[in-house]
Amino acid sequence: MFPGPHSYLSPKLEVRAWYGQHGVFAVEPVKAGELISVWSGMVLNAEQLSQLPDELRRHTIQVEDHLFYTSMRPDEPADYINHSCNPNAGLVGQLTLVAMRDIKPGEEIGFDYGTADSTPYDEFECQCGAANCRGRVTGNDWRKPELWQRYKGHFMPYLQRKIDRLQAQEKAARKATRMAMRMGMPQA
Repeated sequence: MFPGPHSYLSPKLEVRAWYGQHGVFAVEPVKAGELISVWSGMVLNAEQLSQLPDELRRHTIQVEDHLFYTSMRPDEPADYINHSCNPNAGLVGQLTLVAMRDIKPGEEIGFDYGTADSTPYDEFECQCGAANCRGRVTGNDWRKPELWQRYKGHFMPYLQRKIDRLQAQEKAARKATRMAMRMGMPQA
């Protein structure tokens, strides 16, 4: 057992072995907005992260452009919450996961890793099985406008700041185009 703090996982959930992996499943109903987990661990930069053993590195979440939060224990139940392109859970702040909708007993808890990551350290072929599965999860998924609407309020704060800047730039470009059209100026 590794020393260090423990993450919180709602007592309404449990870790189960599932298709040769692990997942977190509801054992009781979970209401929309209810707390699912709070991660604990250490903040590391990219160089420090690269030096961790695989068993710890795979349980990492990006919290800023070059900072990652990782559990220092390979057996933290909250670290077994898997990706889903049709998630029932979403981020609130940097370390907290809440239910985005009501969750029934037996449902696996999942959140979209695209709401947290902006680097290729954790890209993978997705096999979540959702009807809207993207097929591949990348560090650029946060740039997709359709995800901005779907996950509004559930992006990692550093990504929300990036999204806000992109939206402001797009709004300014649309405004400039409208003004140019009103003035009869040719568009670039």
